[in-house]
Amino acid sequence: MATYLYKLGRLSFRRRRYVALIWVLLLGLAGFAASSAGEAPADEFALPGTESQQAFDLLEERFPGSAADGAQARIVFQAPDGQKITATENRDAVEGVLDRLSGGQAESVADPFDGNAAVSEDGTTAYATVDYKVPAPEITTDTQDGIEEAMETGRDAGLTVESGGDATVPEADLGNGEIIGVGIALVVLFVTFGSMLAAGLPILTALIGLMIGIMGITATAATFGLSETTTVLATMIGLAVGIDYALFIASRYRAELSDGHSREEAAGRAVGTAGSAVVFAGLTVLIALCGLSIVNIPILTKMGLTAAVTVAIAVLIALTLVPATLGMLGKRIFGRRVRRANPETGVPSTADVHAKPNMGTRWARMVLRRPLLVLVAAVVGLGAVAAPVASMELGLPDEGSNAPDTTQRKAYDLLSEGFGAGFNGPLTVAADLTGADDPEQAAESLRTDIEALDGIVAVSPATFNDAGDTATIMATPSTGPSDTKTEDVVLNLRDLADDQAGETGAEVLVTGSTAANIDFSQVLDDALVPYLAIVVGLAFLLLMLVFRSILVPLKAALGFLFSVLAALGAVVAVFQWGWASGVFGVEQSGPIVSMMPIFLIGVIFGLAMDYEVFLVSRMREAYAHGEGPGDAVVSGFRFSARVVTAAAIIMISVFSGFIGAGEDIIKTMGFGLAIAVLFDAFVVRMTIVPAVLALLGHSAWWLPKWLDKILPNVDIEGEKLQRHLAAAPVPPTAGEEREPQPTGVR
Repeated sequence: MATYLYKLGRLSFRRRRYVALIWVLLLGLAGFAASSAGEAPADEFALPGTESQQAFDLLEERFPGSAADGAQARIVFQAPDGQKITATENRDAVEGVLDRLSGGQAESVADPFDGNAAVSEDGTTAYATVDYKVPAPEITTDTQDGIEEAMETGRDAGLTVESGGDATVPEADLGNGEIIGVGIALVVLFVTFGSMLAAGLPILTALIGLMIGIMGITATAATFGLSETTTVLATMIGLAVGIDYALFIASRYRAELSDGHSREEAAGRAVGTAGSAVVFAGLTVLIALCGLSIVNIPILTKMGLTAAVTVAIAVLIALTLVPATLGMLGKRIFGRRVRRANPETGVPSTADVHAKPNMGTRWARMVLRRPLLVLVAAVVGLGAVAAPVASMELGLPDEGSNAPDTTQRKAYDLLSEGFGAGFNGPLTVAADLTGADDPEQAAESLRTDIEALDGIVAVSPATFNDAGDTATIMATPSTGPSDTKTEDVVLNLRDLADDQAGETGAEVLVTGSTAANIDFSQVLDDALVPYLAIVVGLAFLLLMLVFRSILVPLKAALGFLFSVLAALGAVVAVFQWGWASGVFGVEQSGPIVSMMPIFLIGVIFGLAMDYEVFLVSRMREAYAHGEGPGDAVVSGFRFSARVVTAAAIIMISVFSGFIGAGEDIIKTMGFGLAIAVLFDAFVVRMTIVPAVLALLGHSAWWLPKWLDKILPNVDIEGEKLQRHLAAAPVPPTAGEEREPQPTGVR
């Protein structure tokens, strides 16, 4: 592979204007397609194959129109202390608010005093439901402002008025993570390269790749049902790996120039060696992201696949556009100080580069002196951070998890206070009565049995569809949606449903927020083992190809386990326990979003293997060229530690930028990814990896002879490339003289 990539790098360098033109044209085409595409659909949460989803599908089929996607708002009123909401002046104030909510996008406004079903038993609280003609994403700012203005009239009259429902949710605040990340990345790259032009190169190429990917996703959003949320992960991952991949190739190019090669030759060697690492690092990320489809949760599948698209583009950009832009930069890839110190060549010599041990060399030697002590300290430290995982609670967000000062949370609390904690999470029981001899009697029998269940405080009469073959019953539990006792109620309801099927022939299904949460957790639990087996298994085989070893891939997988557990522990400490919540802008601590563990496992596995490939491939290269195990570790750190450090800081910066997003799930994603990269890059890869390799010695690179013969040699360390270059020396590029050899080098 190294030989083919070497030729691709030289070709891209030589035909740099054409390569750049092709990518610019692709950017323009993607932009045109995105601008002429339809609007992205709204987020749809679905759980194929689960009971809650089956119930929803049944109701949508049998009650056409009732499951319309129109938005809804719930306006909650509470009378002043000592008064009743039904008092004449308070009732007039409520009706005045509701009158202002009519018209416009509103389709209907329910009167809370019609039958008093929407008035609490103590008479202090009432609520009104407003149904809208359009789905939540199409609710205009004017409509939301109108809701707020109407509520203010009620407040002016002395009432407490709050609102909830999807019609009141403000537009998602995705933060400015990419802007913050790019700014910090520019600073880190300038420190690394010492040249503003060189620092801008990885950012420019990464942004081009990211824009092509995101605009391509936007262009196909309507066709494939990709909502705006699905591009968040694509933006995070695409930008981070795009900068990192370009950084690795540009750094290797500078090293090859310092070894006295011509600029075209240096570009070819950089793509042939560092480019091979980029390809395999990208493949591990692709495996992890595409593997999310195994979970069979549509939104998670779409997030994984769209992110995989941006990663694939980032790899192609690194192999073609990066060497092309390196050709355009010329000697300006180095800063002015270097060019002034070496006026003849414009590049530092190898002797200058290695005049004294760098930080990476000193760190590696320190670890090698006490490998066992360093290993134990690192593992114990990560174990301590991972400890909170034992108490992790998972759940789906609802209005009860909003910040206490939001109107949605206040409305939620008022309803819980006035109508009971379970009012905010009613359970919907759907009965398919096509197999029942007497549908009405079967529905009444079901309602009676539900009413007798422990934990149920209210049961509505059965509501039939026009055909009379399906009924719905609303059951209100005594506990809130996130309470574990409510889960027990759902399980008891489902046991009751099984009994009803045998007694009356009715097929009974239970849905609702708590039921969906239970099903969601079960789906994730069922998918976790197959997901890990497939993703880790494929990556293990890939790393065996790269490193020609069994123990190195095994060590990489175990290191990933430490990273992800520590990251989940930190997420629990901050977002569930509330530690340092003010620092990270966490306004309300609570259960972790159910899909976060498997999401972090998938993404972090891919990124962890990135650093494993970049760092250890240079060690493997040194070992393959004759260095001993300890010397190979030092060589890997001498050449790669600074670049890996810069890459990790950049990735942490990109992810950390999303912590400022208004959406809790995006905030959690940003924090989890940032802290995981911190642990993986600096504790696992920079500390545990050299300690383990030092303890293993030559055994680290052991591979059975029979397996060595079976596995294809992908030549990531460039042995075949070196033989190819030795057998057929490459002539200087036409019109470019080979850089003069620095004195004393080679």
